[in-house]
Amino acid sequence: MIGQVRAVFNDAARGEAPVQPSDDALFPRDSVLWRVHGDVTTMMVGGVAALLLQMLHPAVLAGVWDHSKFRHDMLGRLRGTARFIAQTSYAARDEAEAAIARVRNIHAHIRGTLPDGTPYRADDPRLLAWVHVTEAVSFLDSWIRYAEPGMSRADQDRYFAEFAQVAEALGADPVPHSRAEALALIAAMRGELRYDARTREVARLLLDQPAPNLATKPFQAMTFAAAIDLLPGWARQMHHRSTPPLAAPAVRLGTRGVAETLRWAFR
Repeated sequence: MIGQVRAVFNDAARGEAPVQPSDDALFPRDSVLWRVHGDVTTMMVGGVAALLLQMLHPAVLAGVWDHSKFRHDMLGRLRGTARFIAQTSYAARDEAEAAIARVRNIHAHIRGTLPDGTPYRADDPRLLAWVHVTEAVSFLDSWIRYAEPGMSRADQDRYFAEFAQVAEALGADPVPHSRAEALALIAAMRGELRYDARTREVARLLLDQPAPNLATKPFQAMTFAAAIDLLPGWARQMHHRSTPPLAAPAVRLGTRGVAETLRWAFR
């Protein structure tokens, strides 16, 4: 089971091995970011929730629609994102900085035009800020819900301040350094969000994709249900998704059980 879960994050065919924690990482071992980003279940739940939020921005969605293999290689795209988070969180500084440089180079070549004629580019600081803030809020909220319900506000703010370093290195602006700043940025950008046929199609491809193997099938189903449940109410409404009130406790209990099992197994 553990080997099959690890295979979801590392492409053995390309010689990828799990990222090894380094004392020379961008962040120290006692950072809040190391704590939050080290849990498989909460990062998967938060990652899917972040994707559902990100695709509500037309320009972010256009970059995926026009330039990404996301629609044809969903696992590959998710694996690449997860590996980037692991490298910038835990790998030696030179490996983390090389990963950031690769992403910046990719973004520099992605540009196009929205269906309404509005130009967009992937290295637009505001679009990068939207991608970052949705990840930061989703990762942290998933951690709080399924791992550390009593997390202090001071530690939450430390997490945003630490994770901001990666966003700023990628060229994002504005970048929140606290929970209050993160929620203010999301509120400020909500007027730019849309849900249309493209959004519906990409969300369907994400949530209806087959599991990589039989061992991860129940884990994936639980992850997707928990991700939808984690979304803010306004985002669930935009996606026309909901978690029935009677189902929410079962989703949360089941996800908490999976998280505890995987933590024990990975230890």
